[in-house]
Amino acid sequence: MNKTSILIGLIFILVAGLATTGYALASPSEGFSQRNGDVFDDWEICRTRAFGEDGFYQVSETTFRPVIAFESLGENADLAYSLGQQIAEEYSDLTQRAEAVFRFVRDGVRYTPDIDQFDCEEFAQNADELAASLEQGGAGYGDCEDSAVLLAVMYRGAGFRSAIVIGEGHTAALVYLPDYDKATAIFRLDGELGWIWAEATGRRNPLGWAPEEFLESYLVAYEVTEEVIAPPEPPEEAKESAAAVTEPGGSGSSGGFSLPVPLFGIIIFLWIIPSLFRRRRRVR
Repeated sequence: MNKTSILIGLIFILVAGLATTGYALASPSEGFSQRNGDVFDDWEICRTRAFGEDGFYQVSETTFRPVIAFESLGENADLAYSLGQQIAEEYSDLTQRAEAVFRFVRDGVRYTPDIDQFDCEEFAQNADELAASLEQGGAGYGDCEDSAVLLAVMYRGAGFRSAIVIGEGHTAALVYLPDYDKATAIFRLDGELGWIWAEATGRRNPLGWAPEEFLESYLVAYEVTEEVIAPPEPPEEAKESAAAVTEPGGSGSSGGFSLPVPLFGIIIFLWIIPSLFRRRRRVR
C-alpha cells in the first residue's frame, strides 16, 4: 500500500470514527485534509509532522512550541480540560490531585506507536481526541506526545502549571509541584525550581519518576498556557519562551542546581531533534 493510500485511509477512519463522538466541536476531527503527503486539521496544524511553523510542535532550528496543546485550552477548552476540573473538585489536596491526574492518563492510555494505530510513522492527537477515546471506550491509545499533551492540558484544568519537555527521541510533561517529596528529581524551568516529571508511558511509573537517561542530558521545555494557535509575533517571543532548559535539581529535595548551558550543547541538541518522533521509546 503506497503512502497516499495510507493517508487517505487514515483521514477516512479518523473522520468516520471521531465524528460519532459528542466532542466533534472541541476538536478539528471533522476537517482533516491531506496535502503533499501530510495530514492537516482545521487549525492548519500538521498532525503528521512535528517540525516547521505548521508542525504540531513547531520545532525549528532554534526553538519549539507545542501548538497542538492550545487546541484544547482557552476558548477551545473542552473535554480534556473539564476532566482536569472534575479531578480538582474531587481532591482538595494538591498532591493527591496531581497524582490522580497522572494516574488517569497513565492507567487509561495504552502506549501504541503511531505506525500500529494509524499505519503511518507519525500522527499526533490533540488532548480532546484522546480524552474522548478514554471516556467512550475506557481506554485510549497513543504514544509519548499524545500522553504528554493530554497530561499538560488536564493539569491546567486541575489548576496546575504545566509544561511539555523534549529530549532526544522522547517527550513528556512537567507539572509545577514544588512541595512534592516523592520525585526522583526536581527540575528547574527558566530558573524556577519545583517542576516534576510526569512520565505516563509506563504502566508502573509513579508521578515524579524521570528516565535516567534524561537526568544528565540537556532538555528543552515550554510552559503551556492559553495561547493562540497562530505563530507568535515577533518570533523572538517564542524563542524566549522555549529557551527554558531543564536540569535536575536534586532527588526529592528543595535544593538543587542550574547549570549554564553551553551554546554548542544547545546546537547539538537541536541538531538531533529530527530523531525526536522517529525513534520511539517505551519507558517502564
